[in-house]
Amino acid sequence: MILGIGSRIKHPEFGLGVVTNVTSKMYWVTFIENGLETIGVDDEYEVIEGVEDEVDTVSFSEVEKALRDILKRYSDVSEIIPIADKWKGGNLILQPGDQNLSSKELPIDKFFHKIVMVRDRIRVMEQKINSSKLDDQDKIDLQQYITRIYGSLTTFNVLFKNKSQQFVGDSSKNK
Repeated sequence: MILGIGSRIKHPEFGLGVVTNVTSKMYWVTFIENGLETIGVDDEYEVIEGVEDEVDTVSFSEVEKALRDILKRYSDVSEIIPIADKWKGGNLILQPGDQNLSSKELPIDKFFHKIVMVRDRIRVMEQKINSSKLDDQDKIDLQQYITRIYGSLTTFNVLFKNKSQQFVGDSSKNK
């Protein structure tokens, strides 16, 4: 049973307190001697006076995170990935070896956007493989190909502003 706001409890470490906020996993409890503390709903405590839960025990941030995760998993919508500041407004120039041929120039932002789209589509493919009915060995084999694809794309990591959004291949070979 989830306790509602106003429930009084006795915690073995913090003593007597009143529940002042509730989520599906946590209680915010104001303890007489220890002030505000968060405890897990499954923590050990004695219920002195339970108030029926009258509030939604799922916080807005939990709903927002769940929705974001679902959209990432099942859609082709990608998050906004910033390009490194030094490349903003720059151009990519492709100069052929034959001087009789003309070079090609394109905004680096557009090129970067295409790289990010490739990355996002590989991630979607990876999720579809993992949720498919393939046997485990086939999933592992395909996952190894995907890891190698990521490794091949690490050259483009110089374009990413945030390291956490870069391509990562098989790092065991670098050890």
